[in-house]
Amino acid sequence: MEIKTLTVRNHTRVGGRGGGSAKNNAVCYFWKEGKCNRNPCRFLHTDFPALSVYHRNFKQSQASKDQLKKRLKYALGENNRAGSLEDKSNKSSPSFGEELPRNCPLYSAKNWSVLKTGSHGLEGVNDQESYCPGAEDLQRKCPDHNNVMVLSAGGDGSEDRIAQNCNVSATDAEGLKRITVHKYIEDSPKDTVISTTEGSVPEVETPRKDQRKACEQWMSDSCVEGKGCQYLHSWFQGVGFSMLAKLSGHSEAVSGIALPSGSDKLYSGSTDGTVRVWDCHTGQSVRVMNLGDVIRSLISVGSWVFIGMPNVVKAWNIQTEADFSLHEQVGQVYAMTAARDMLFAGAQNGVILVWKGSTESKNPFQLATSLEGHSGTVTCLAVGAKWLYSGSADSTIRVWDLDTLQCIHTLNGHADAVMSLICWNHHLLSCSLDQTVKVWFATDESHFEVTYTHDEYHGALVLCGVNDAATKPVLLCSCSDNSVRLYELPSFSERGRIFSKQVVRTIQVGPDGLFFTGDGTGLLNVWKMD
Repeated sequence: MEIKTLTVRNHTRVGGRGGGSAKNNAVCYFWKEGKCNRNPCRFLHTDFPALSVYHRNFKQSQASKDQLKKRLKYALGENNRAGSLEDKSNKSSPSFGEELPRNCPLYSAKNWSVLKTGSHGLEGVNDQESYCPGAEDLQRKCPDHNNVMVLSAGGDGSEDRIAQNCNVSATDAEGLKRITVHKYIEDSPKDTVISTTEGSVPEVETPRKDQRKACEQWMSDSCVEGKGCQYLHSWFQGVGFSMLAKLSGHSEAVSGIALPSGSDKLYSGSTDGTVRVWDCHTGQSVRVMNLGDVIRSLISVGSWVFIGMPNVVKAWNIQTEADFSLHEQVGQVYAMTAARDMLFAGAQNGVILVWKGSTESKNPFQLATSLEGHSGTVTCLAVGAKWLYSGSADSTIRVWDLDTLQCIHTLNGHADAVMSLICWNHHLLSCSLDQTVKVWFATDESHFEVTYTHDEYHGALVLCGVNDAATKPVLLCSCSDNSVRLYELPSFSERGRIFSKQVVRTIQVGPDGLFFTGDGTGLLNVWKMD
């Protein structure tokens, strides 16, 4: 039996400019026949597209700075809330291999397994193909659904063509199938491969799924393509990690996540102005605190939880319930970290505030100094060895000596705002809106150099480090295309992706291979490295 394969290509005629000032892209029918006598004609007098020439004018040059500001606002999530800034909480992550002080058995990853049930207000977790709306309607319309023929090319905007063979004769059914196939071939996307067997109806090959993108309609429970969809119906792709739970409750972007040492509670802050406390056993939100203003960062140090807000850092002791407000007129607090009994807070005005612990007053936190040097917003902080690193919207990274609190280096490798910093062994990793991730190494105390640059064309916003089950370092990189990429270090080979409805603006590591992501919709996800 002869097998034939044909490729269906749909060609669209493209017009260029001509016939005067054209109002649309349609080619003049009379011009093609040599009969058009209109000048100017509102249709095109050519079969070729116009050359696309870009001319940079004075106004565009003047607007370049505004465009850079808009890019930074998007990266920081400002556009999600009118008149305010939204922090993506670029907290520094622990160094790879660093021993985390989590000995409480409640931190065991097995405690999160109960969250898979979807009870207690949690959304169900399903990493397989989801239910396809419309399947039941199809069965109701055609009781003999075993005789339904479905043709799907999986191209952009393609729909399933369904020929129903219900209560008709064999001759009529064959004719119906052929009519349907003929119509399908006419409407099929270009390069659709259709295999035919002589004397039979053509069969359409199911396209391969795009493993790099999740179906946006499926995420919104509105995909009707089912298994024929060309995009993934899953929240992640790759091996070596899995989703444990989805915690929903925040109404706006999650800007900070903390898992205090010795506690069985998970804490999250959001730009909706609330801090939520989650029970690690059940996944329930057991407490909600409305702080009355936008939260941009949240970290925990020992029994203390620190919350960054406009012109203030809230300090809350989760054991004694004592709370203090550390007020300074510096604008929004975007990033915080702690080292050597000092709390560092990076602010909107480019200043890094430093508080030290004190037992001589009722307030245990006393402002020690402020570190000045950045000309733009301080977006991220990290501590490694004896240095504090700060990244800024001014495109620089400053290195501060923790002993003297003096700036000893200014790193100028990036061409745009520095968004996140983490320390990995003796290296510093940074990401920027210039679409690169850079690896820095201190050759000596007086010189830092870039040893590797990774191009992240979708724009890197947040970095975080975690060790897999074999203790190998894995870099989590949140990108502006609503995905988180997992890279093996030091090779930067991709091992998987996490997908979300909106940009993931904060990532936090936990014990036993756990890590947490919070996105722009307010959803907090719990993951585990296998």
